[in-house]
Amino acid sequence: MKRTEEGRDGAFFTVAPGPIIRLGSLMAQDFDTIGIIAGNRSLPLVFARQARASGVKRLVAVAFENETSPELAALVDDIVWLKVGQLSKLISALKERRVGCCVMLGQIAPKNLFDVRPDFRAVALLLKLKEKNAHSIFGALAEELKKEGIELIEPVRWLRPLMPETGFCLGPELSDAQKADVALGLRIAKEVSRLEIGQTVVVKEGAVLAVEGFEGTDNCLRRGGTLAGSGGGAVAVKVARDKHDLRFDIPCIGAGTLETCREAKIAVLAFESGKTLLMDRELVEALAKKHKISVAAC
Repeated sequence: MKRTEEGRDGAFFTVAPGPIIRLGSLMAQDFDTIGIIAGNRSLPLVFARQARASGVKRLVAVAFENETSPELAALVDDIVWLKVGQLSKLISALKERRVGCCVMLGQIAPKNLFDVRPDFRAVALLLKLKEKNAHSIFGALAEELKKEGIELIEPVRWLRPLMPETGFCLGPELSDAQKADVALGLRIAKEVSRLEIGQTVVVKEGAVLAVEGFEGTDNCLRRGGTLAGSGGGAVAVKVARDKHDLRFDIPCIGAGTLETCREAKIAVLAFESGKTLLMDRELVEALAKKHKISVAAC
């Protein structure tokens, strides 16, 4: 039976329903129940639709106040609303609902990670870590779940059709100069991601203008666009880090990213092929054509 609880007023945003890509019945043979640890943006909703279309019988979501879209409630069989940092309640919610495997999708706003008051179990987890980055924190969370008989699994098997391969391109064809900037951006972004700094860089005419840090992709794009000058024309490249743990971190772009590129006068948005989710495909294509932004897998 579905159950919903509202977060604080004005904390959520609405995501329009998206198309279903049917993947056949193979996956349904392997998973009857899947838990979703759901952050913000549209990815938890997309996953729920894809999983349901593939035949997953039961979806249980753990959602977070001020983060998760309330629309997720209509796409799952049960939903529990928690505050960020309530690790004990998160694990209890999954165990009580007999969830043996789960996925982690969406983001938690950085400001909320710092505003949060973690429970005792979350504090104990954080104190054990020598480094506190996304991979170490979520990797430790996966281990905590495993101790309780809950396996954190990769959601990619349900999302693979949304990950374009090399040669994919929307919008204008890239010039030779832009292709050279994409190659440079790809090389720099892979190195920056290896150092666990960020996954996006903005370049123009062979110069690196911005490297993503704690501020996230959109703010990196805005900063790079500003440094490109009034004429714009910069090239942005987003990648996955080497040995990327796809259980809790899948690079993702969508219509919102294109709107940010438009605002920042970014001319090219390139992303690593086969490792990046392209959300809102039809809307992204329309925006790329309308604003003459090249969107390419590299």
